Amino acid sequence: MSIYLDCNATSPIEPAVAELVRYYMEVEYGNSGSRTHIYGLNAKGAIEKARQQVADVVEAQKDEVVFTSGATESNNLAILGLAAALRDKGKTHIVTTAIEHKAVLVPCGFLESQGFTVSFLEPDSNGAISVEAVESAITESTGIISIMQVNNETGVIQPIAEIADLLDGSEIFFHVDAAQGFGKLLEPLTHSRIDLISVSAHKIYGPKGVGALIARRKNYKRPPLAPLIYGGGQEKGLRAGTLPVPLIAGFGLAAELAVTNNKEWWIHCEKIKESALISMKEIDFILHGKNTLPNVINFSVNGVNSEAAIVALKGVAAISNGSACTSSSYMPSHVLAGMKLDKDEIQGALRISWCHMTKEVPWQEIFSRLKSLL
Repeated sequence: MSIYLDCNATSPIEPAVAELVRYYMEVEYGNSGSRTHIYGLNAKGAIEKARQQVADVVEAQKDEVVFTSGATESNNLAILGLAAALRDKGKTHIVTTAIEHKAVLVPCGFLESQGFTVSFLEPDSNGAISVEAVESAITESTGIISIMQVNNETGVIQPIAEIADLLDGSEIFFHVDAAQGFGKLLEPLTHSRIDLISVSAHKIYGPKGVGALIARRKNYKRPPLAPLIYGGGQEKGLRAGTLPVPLIAGFGLAAELAVTNNKEWWIHCEKIKESALISMKEIDFILHGKNTLPNVINFSVNGVNSEAAIVALKGVAAISNGSACTSSSYMPSHVLAGMKLDKDEIQGALRISWCHMTKEVPWQEIFSRLKSLL
């Protein structure tokens, strides 16, 4: 069986998390909205514990955590949810980047069709957005800046703490899609000037189908978000629907474990990366992106098409050639295009990503098979 090396798409679940999810499915299966019996009260307790566990990762208050179905919904709630309030104030300019996940780019594009203006900042050749570019893009009508913490394709770390410093004293809302960095790169997300943070449980070894939008208060006021889903008023009226207690409980535990084991897991991933880079010297490759997380590499092999490479590695390693969210009909990566890579580099780009549960990786076999395609 091939080794799984696509953890940026989704991660394996921590055994303790899987056990807890199953417990709340089979034993404590009450609805957290049921207040007349112990099952409901226990479910409510599990929700609130998880809320605190998620908040603790970024040093937020637990009532600033809104549970969603994942980072895609959180991104939509952050951007579209602010639209009405921003329009009322004449703040109809958005600053984002050309390398964001589609869950940010598409909502921004929708608002553009509704009369907003959007500045899509280009990265440098290393895949990073400069603080200076953000500063230059700000106008008197800028209402929200949305920049990811870590790029999902390249693993490049963006300067969100520095951008947050830039916005100190400003009324502009700062939103960070932290799907890839939450629970991994901890300190930047604790910056109190970051107003909105989108996260997904399945990127930090938790269950799929649950995430959160962390909405920090500014001057004791909550961000003026409008809900995208209406119904029973759950999650302070921002996200109606019965809360998935098993998934949320699992998310909470996954968040806690990510903080507790952060250094150990980081070092493990660094060692795997070091081994990969040593083995890669046997082939003619181009590495895409600098200043990346230790759990991912994005590269091209000169003369090798990514689709052919993936076929060649079948049975050895499960890897990808881009974002899993757009892979149903392969299109050239907008992230790599934004970095001004040439056509052959983009078409040959491969993403390999791992985690602390990844054991020995057969790098020699992987790169030998890629070399055989030349």
